[in-house]
Amino acid sequence: MRYPIFFVSVLFLLSACNKKQTKETPYMDRAEELFQNVWSKYRVPQYGLFAEHYPNTYKPDLTYFQDSTHKAQETSYLWPMSGIFSAVNLLAEYNPERYASYQDSMVMAVEKYYDDKRIPAGYQAYPVQFKKVDRYYDDNGLVGIDYIDAYFSSGNSAYLDKAKEVMSFIMSGWWNDWGGAVSWLEGHKDQKPACSNGKATVLSLKLYEATKDTMYLEQGKRFYNWMLEHLEDDSLHIIWNSLLTEKGEVQKHAYTYNTGTMIQSAVRLYKATGDKRYLNDAERLAKGSFAFYVKYMDNGVPYIKDLPWFVVVLFRGYQELYEVNGNSKYIDAIIESADWAWKHARDKAGLIYNDWTGNSQEYDKPKWLLDESCMVELYTRIALIKGEIKK
Repeated sequence: MRYPIFFVSVLFLLSACNKKQTKETPYMDRAEELFQNVWSKYRVPQYGLFAEHYPNTYKPDLTYFQDSTHKAQETSYLWPMSGIFSAVNLLAEYNPERYASYQDSMVMAVEKYYDDKRIPAGYQAYPVQFKKVDRYYDDNGLVGIDYIDAYFSSGNSAYLDKAKEVMSFIMSGWWNDWGGAVSWLEGHKDQKPACSNGKATVLSLKLYEATKDTMYLEQGKRFYNWMLEHLEDDSLHIIWNSLLTEKGEVQKHAYTYNTGTMIQSAVRLYKATGDKRYLNDAERLAKGSFAFYVKYMDNGVPYIKDLPWFVVVLFRGYQELYEVNGNSKYIDAIIESADWAWKHARDKAGLIYNDWTGNSQEYDKPKWLLDESCMVELYTRIALIKGEIKK
């Protein structure tokens, strides 16, 4: 059968248009596939919350607290739950229509940790409906960052107000011994860790970006300067874990995320002030952390032996630096590592191993919520870098 030339031309144009619309988006596809997998497997619908592990029958001892070891419960503690909130905020930037309802769900979830019985109000480590537990300044920093990011993606001023309230809670823990800064756990003054103060720095600078209130800029500088003065290693150029105030000693445990928050903060201070000193700081910390943390498998694929979420926070810093100086060396290494993990380190449920090399035997092992939710964020960030998402 023969068709008129006009009709053939229309078919050609429709075909070309369809090809344009079906642009390949491999990283966004990964992010969305993994997100739906996490949401369906970890969500505990009757509470609107999430399980600490999949399967939820797995109840190990949890060791990420200061006061003692806690047994995993039916719903997760605040830190791993925050990983989903962070991922949803990025997904909502990509597709507000699809992910706005998920963002609303995450706001309802995080508010279940909100404790206004103690003054000032803040977020405790476990949902208040079950029991009263400790309030950590680093946990609250996570909540504040999630809320300010939710504000940036949605424009909802209520989220900005929440981020400000969290910042007020954190500042209530500021004490001047050892030059200032905050501790880890409310009511305890045995240490001033990078996790609490690094997140407070990032939150302060994001609040400055949102409000242009110089109070937040100056506050961010105070946290930032304290971190570099007390916790940066002068030769390795990484950020150590904590200042132990009772001994006056630096706890030299090396975790990637502590340097990541400072790279991110340095870039933001450079953008806010134009002072190249901050850009130099970011580049020094990026170079130092890359040399210290990045190793290579026998096949040449890079990897970092640390908690996946910690690596993703380092990636945040590398990404913001890349957006300023165009040097892709640092992000490329983590992207290559994440590519390898997708192909070689996934279990029978489609979840990603804690060990991205795939060398450990994790195919049949339970998976931690934070290890999975952070990968949704990472693949979404890579999609943004690769142009699969318009910023």
